[in-house]
Amino acid sequence: MARLLVALACAFVLFAAPAFAQDPPAPGQRIALWDKGAPGFEDRAGIPETSEAYWTKPINNPSITYYPARPGRETGAAVLIMPGGAHEFLVITTEGNDVARWFNERGVAAFVLRYRLFRGKDSPYKFEHARQDAERAMRLIRSRAGAWKLDPRRIGVVGFSAGGELARVTLLSAPVPAPGPGDAIDRPSARPDFGILVFPGPLHAEERITAASPPLLMSAASDDKCCSQPILDLLTAYRAAGASAELHLYAAGGHAYNMGETTPMVALRHWPDRITDWMTDRGLLAPKPAP
Repeated sequence: MARLLVALACAFVLFAAPAFAQDPPAPGQRIALWDKGAPGFEDRAGIPETSEAYWTKPINNPSITYYPARPGRETGAAVLIMPGGAHEFLVITTEGNDVARWFNERGVAAFVLRYRLFRGKDSPYKFEHARQDAERAMRLIRSRAGAWKLDPRRIGVVGFSAGGELARVTLLSAPVPAPGPGDAIDRPSARPDFGILVFPGPLHAEERITAASPPLLMSAASDDKCCSQPILDLLTAYRAAGASAELHLYAAGGHAYNMGETTPMVALRHWPDRITDWMTDRGLLAPKPAP
């Protein structure tokens, strides 16, 4: 009798668990930026990517992977995430897909950008091509904002390391010419409404920072020899222009602490909370108004 009761109890738990468990997040949907491949490089669109451990390379058919906000938590805000990888590969996991899931739980739709890598082995690309990919991605998201139930005035960029360099030029530099003849997707603005730069590298283009420049949140560790100075320079420029910038420079932690998932530094483990605070202060995490 006792065994029967234990078996019944286990069966009840197994059948009841889904009722109490939260539905799993929706899988990502990959969307090519151009139907036939990047203009001028269509013949490379079919070259396969290789993914191992945390990285993916090469990128010859640039795309975004769409991760919708968790149902019931939608804010209408969205971010375009640009992983790092020294422009040789993309850290597609901890600086891409995992970050998208983090934003999804907070009601923010996320898009992970696969952009062309100009420092990859035998790469035919230049940094300008990565910029074309980033700007095309911003325009693609805005062009489908209605279908995805997004606010086209609350679409930002998040960039890590080399991806932070790309996010920076997307935010603060004039767009590069669209490749090819152009189409309807190229009509919306490519300028993000806000930016989050996480230990961005020093590479950037000509900038004109004014009081109207997009609000900026920045984070780096002071002992990061590569990527702590760029955010200090940006903060100085933003302050001089009277633009909105917030910086969190941590005492130690080096490079690539990402969202604090593996660092031994307690402050860095909690640094993503600063993203939540900053976005909340700007109304980006407010519940989406009912139609």
